Amino acid sequence: MTLIRTLFLVITVVAQVGTGHATPLPKASSDIVHILAPTGELRAALYVGTPTSVLSETDRRGVGYQLGQDLAEALGVPFKPLIFAKNTDVLAAVKEGRADVAFTNASSERMAEMDFSQPYLAIELGYLASPKTTISSIADIDKPGVKVAVTARSSSDDYLSNHLTQASVVREPNFKDGIHQMADGAVDVYATNKASLFEMARELPGSHVLDGNWGAERHGVAIPKGRQLALPYLKSFVAAELENERVAEAIKQSGLQGTMPVGTQP
Repeated sequence: MTLIRTLFLVITVVAQVGTGHATPLPKASSDIVHILAPTGELRAALYVGTPTSVLSETDRRGVGYQLGQDLAEALGVPFKPLIFAKNTDVLAAVKEGRADVAFTNASSERMAEMDFSQPYLAIELGYLASPKTTISSIADIDKPGVKVAVTARSSSDDYLSNHLTQASVVREPNFKDGIHQMADGAVDVYATNKASLFEMARELPGSHVLDGNWGAERHGVAIPKGRQLALPYLKSFVAAELENERVAEAIKQSGLQGTMPVGTQP
């Protein structure tokens, strides 16, 4: 092998590693681009405060943010992040077509209102214990007098409202309100995925994430109903992102905790 050819191969490999796209992202036809980004840019709805989506307005690390950027790149359109304070606003934006994609838990309720790719991320569901509670295990949760905070209209709200028989469910608009309620001792625990719980724990000294889980979230790329012709392309995009370890890279960069293999049953 000549020196020139050797240098060419080295440069090619380095370029692929540098972009994180060792396997090329799937090419999208003009029809698919129009379906997924009808305004000419990819409007991605993101939920601030969690590494599964985006950490903050200024700290743009997060799995959802990373996938959104990569999808816009694959489609050849500008990336337009739409950052919301409440997850309900994210879901409404996709449902109403004001956003083109979201990166969220593919619950059965949400599947009825939007279409999803296959899962790219699985996360344990658990509880964050308030500094002022005596609760030390999941076995202590469903008892009289225990107050369990959830994000209003979240998948955790849907599930726990129907499965907790003795504890009270308290609905909060967002994570920040939940942190304030726990700091004041108004609620005992907060229930959601562990990625968000570990982020909340950093802002609430003395709180701790309980061992174990009560289920798992499986996140997929959500698009508005009526755009199902783009699903095969979207699924090939997710497969490429997983193969290229772009999801794993975003998990590491954002400090996301509580993940599990996508096919694992809790």
